[in-house]
Amino acid sequence: MNVVELIARKRDGGILATDEIAWLLQSYTSGAVPDYQMAAMAMAIFLNGLERSELVEWTRAMLHSGEVLDFSSVDAPKVDKHSTGGVGDKVSIPLAPMVAACGVAIPMMSGRGLGHTGGTLDKLESIPGFTTGLNAERFRSVLDTCGLVLAGQSETLVPADRKLYALRDATATVESIPLIASSIMSKKLAEDLDGLVLDVKVGGGAFMKSLARAKSLASTMVEIGKAYGVRTVALLTAMDSPLGKAIGNANEIIESIEVLSGGGPQDLIEVTLALGVEMLAVAGIESDPAKARALLEKARHNGSALEVFARVVKAQGGDASVVESPDRVLPKAPLRTVVKAEAGGFIQAMDALKVGVAAMRLGAGRERKEDTIDPAVGINLAAKPGDQIDQDQPVMELMYRHPARLEEALAVLEGAVRIGEEPPEKEQLIIERLD
Repeated sequence: MNVVELIARKRDGGILATDEIAWLLQSYTSGAVPDYQMAAMAMAIFLNGLERSELVEWTRAMLHSGEVLDFSSVDAPKVDKHSTGGVGDKVSIPLAPMVAACGVAIPMMSGRGLGHTGGTLDKLESIPGFTTGLNAERFRSVLDTCGLVLAGQSETLVPADRKLYALRDATATVESIPLIASSIMSKKLAEDLDGLVLDVKVGGGAFMKSLARAKSLASTMVEIGKAYGVRTVALLTAMDSPLGKAIGNANEIIESIEVLSGGGPQDLIEVTLALGVEMLAVAGIESDPAKARALLEKARHNGSALEVFARVVKAQGGDASVVESPDRVLPKAPLRTVVKAEAGGFIQAMDALKVGVAAMRLGAGRERKEDTIDPAVGINLAAKPGDQIDQDQPVMELMYRHPARLEEALAVLEGAVRIGEEPPEKEQLIIERLD
């Protein structure tokens, strides 16, 4: 086959055949097709998209570029959840143990943070000793033992995606919906799942700013899941304001433990439960939403979900006493400062993007993939949109290590909080459901 001819055909809006897609991605993974040619193909796809048949085959070729996991020996239904990322989005950490406590096996592979959005792996690794880099044997062992594993993508799993993702980041093709969808779904389908629930964030603090693009991405991923016989559901959830009150890494673990202990901020609980209800449905555990919600609430109030989390932390090398004494176990930033309200009234809006970027400036996130995360720094919100506050009342607390980074974060936060005389309309957290 001739890669130049394939690039030209896609550039001109043509369709690639199944064997051509398989050959192209296999050759790219092996190094026979160089980055500059795949960059041209990525741009052609960015401009012209992929037909449904192409997208399914592109995902299949990505999926089979490396190892595919086999969990056929696991008796329980196997379901995972994926989020497109947001500010304060630590949902996976309390959600997975809650669902696992209800009898679902969850082989959860998560990612790292980049830019203003945090990563589940970075948050988990703020627990001393916690290891997210597991080989296939240990991954399966933890899943068998705990009913849940919280790990990253191994070197042998979907290597085509790892190469292509880095290339897209360097060639302004990250926003391509077909490439995003195939990237996400190839990794999830490699987990040998029975069901998948997608949390597609939409709003100022999300990668998908518009409802139309978020819906397009969600429906594309649902269609891929269906083509592979995996029950797939997507929820579009709001990300104009930060989710929960903690933005960072160690402090998001603390908030996750609060949720697993029966507490936590109401918006975080609402999104977590909504996704959990969908996971129990696609797993075949409970299709009635009210009954599914009751099962999840029972798991987080009777200690069973917290027990699952503690077992997973221990199995993956972490200090399991974090569930009882998070303040003692987790790292702490040496310095703190409070941002106060400039006027009294109702918080009408809080810019999730600015808050996320400010946390990144403190060291809680990465501007580049090679940047090092400081797990101790971050932001804790003292008030949220809808809250009534007085002038000079604390709105947020910044935890930091370096004064220069604090100055950068404070500059970003200018105008992030809008206060008015009237309360805002209640934010609709669950915008739409697609299946």
